[in-house]
Amino acid sequence: MFRHRHLAFLFLSSALIVARVLASETPGKLVPGSDPHFAYDGRFDKSSPKHVVAIWQSSRIGIDFKSEHLELEFGPLVDQSYFDADVDGVREIVALAPNRLHQTYVWPHSLDGSLHHLTLSKRNEAASGYVTFDGITIDRKGKVITPVAHHYRLKAIFFGDSITAGACNEDGPADQWENRKTHNANKSYAALTAQAIDADFENISVSGMGIVTGYVPFVASQIWDRVYPKAEAARADLTRWTPDIVFVNYGENDTSYTRVHGQPFPAYFTKDYIRYIEALRGAFPTAQIVLLRGGMSGGAENLDLRTAWTHACDRLEKKDPRVSHFVFHHFTAQHPRVIDDQTMTDELVPWLKEQAFFRPFLK
Repeated sequence: MFRHRHLAFLFLSSALIVARVLASETPGKLVPGSDPHFAYDGRFDKSSPKHVVAIWQSSRIGIDFKSEHLELEFGPLVDQSYFDADVDGVREIVALAPNRLHQTYVWPHSLDGSLHHLTLSKRNEAASGYVTFDGITIDRKGKVITPVAHHYRLKAIFFGDSITAGACNEDGPADQWENRKTHNANKSYAALTAQAIDADFENISVSGMGIVTGYVPFVASQIWDRVYPKAEAARADLTRWTPDIVFVNYGENDTSYTRVHGQPFPAYFTKDYIRYIEALRGAFPTAQIVLLRGGMSGGAENLDLRTAWTHACDRLEKKDPRVSHFVFHHFTAQHPRVIDDQTMTDELVPWLKEQAFFRPFLK
């Protein structure tokens, strides 16, 4: 009997030792994406109390943490998703394998136990993929802190197509659409402009989308206020975040799609454009709306588009004093690259700073 008890004691002691060793090798504790210490900037799907879905390009997730170890946890992924991960100014691209149920990204650089800041910013556009953010894993004794909020001068939202979404802007000589890693919305003219004017911003743009027609099965008026880039998706809560300036840049696909398919330019472009802008005005009654044109050859050179867009601008500006327009002089035959995005920004920002509506934001 004693021998059996002794053996049992030895077995239990050995088991405890093994358990302690295994516990010391566990990766740490999970801080779920629903944790209130995370700061979310952008349009996310938070309909589930436990999960947050990162959808739109340039949406940002931030948190401060104390840990010597960091892992980024992602849940179900639809199509492709890429992020810029920044910890204390060190940036890495997080490339998630398509259509996985769970993936972990281990931060590759050394960390100490002091306070660190993480920012995740989605690179590729919503229409090419979105993913559930499950949170971060840190040391078991680590802690998280809500980051100090940046006090931006203003808020801006950008509506547009591939030009505004940053499609192909890190591609080589030719546009490519298979790997969206090189489609970097964080270097689009929208993001660069927001940075230059110190604006908190959202980018709600879809490649191939137009006002009347385009290469996708919906038009701008159907998805501008949706949580996902789908006409049947739930509507976003537009009261949670109100922009000071609304930028709108469409028309390239209305002229491109019709030209490729041997069709005339849409006869209802002006009418539908005005109706769309009026819907934006209804949602954002006090915002300045800036109508943009250009960035690619269609918007710069197509006479039908230029004429229809100018008519829309004239009618809108005559009716609404808080509507103005701007035309980019710089344009490209293919999609703008980052250097083109910067050139477009360098045109737009000086113009903005000369406008009377922008003066309050310069103080």
